[in-house]
Amino acid sequence: MSPRTSPKGGLDAFLRWKETSILIVALILAAYFEYANRDFLLTSASLENLSQFIAPAAIIACGEIVLMIGGEIDLSAGMVFALAPFVLYFAHDAGVPLGLAFLLGLLAAGAVGLINGVVTVLLGVPSFVTTLGTLFLINGLTLTISRGTPVTPPEAPGFQAVMGGWGYSEILWACAVVAVMHLVLRHTRWGLHTIAAGANPIGASEAGIHVARLKIGNFVIAGVLSGFTGLLEGFRISSFDPQAGGNQIMFLAVAAGVIGGTPLAGGSGTIIGGLIGAAVLGVLNDGFTLVGINAFTFNIILGAAILGAMLFNIHMTRLAQTGGRR
Repeated sequence: MSPRTSPKGGLDAFLRWKETSILIVALILAAYFEYANRDFLLTSASLENLSQFIAPAAIIACGEIVLMIGGEIDLSAGMVFALAPFVLYFAHDAGVPLGLAFLLGLLAAGAVGLINGVVTVLLGVPSFVTTLGTLFLINGLTLTISRGTPVTPPEAPGFQAVMGGWGYSEILWACAVVAVMHLVLRHTRWGLHTIAAGANPIGASEAGIHVARLKIGNFVIAGVLSGFTGLLEGFRISSFDPQAGGNQIMFLAVAAGVIGGTPLAGGSGTIIGGLIGAAVLGVLNDGFTLVGINAFTFNIILGAAILGAMLFNIHMTRLAQTGGRR
């Protein structure tokens, strides 16, 4: 048997896979909570609840990760999450067909991303400041047009089931988005240029890569994914709430990316890791609930996980730069 096909060779390849460590953590956590409570994974209701926690963070994390690779961040994601459903609602209420109204919701989300990108890249405002401003702006706009009142989504059982209404549709969308974004990041010129520009912006620019265009495009992608997630969640719970999402969903998405192996300093990142990071957060949240641990403990563990992941990423980066020498 050749080394390439031997079990040892396969094990070595698995251990070298960047997401291996966080995947092992996710499996250990799942095994522990299953041991502590047999209902954790063996009931349909529990699995459905777990998938519905993982999916929103995973989808938004895809957008945050491509931004973080370039050293940027989008703090307004949770507010775009709340805005897109109301754009759909008012467009449909004005007579626009539901499918087109859905696209208009995504278009509005993408427009916010475009504004974030233009202000950050072309006007030189740090993305933290830019998106902090749009966070409050979009939140105020959504509350104004909705008058702070939740509304019921348009009646369309089939459309609603596909777009989040069925218990597992949201996690299927999340897996599809992760697969597409992984292929884009690893196997297209756009993705490879994004990584190159994040690692060395000056060198990438001198090599002919349009760094500004890449960053603005990635802000648009992040905005569209945030709006898409808000639409899915709205149809899932059968309510468009102007207070939905907020900073919680944005920070969970960023945490999923960081835990999954994307450093905030930029230069590298992994979409698959973001999905696994979201799964870790989902397992912790659902597991704590089922075994009766105080919900406040989740934030303690989340903070420790983010710090631990950042320290691990920094350590691995230094090892890579020194060729494994200490």
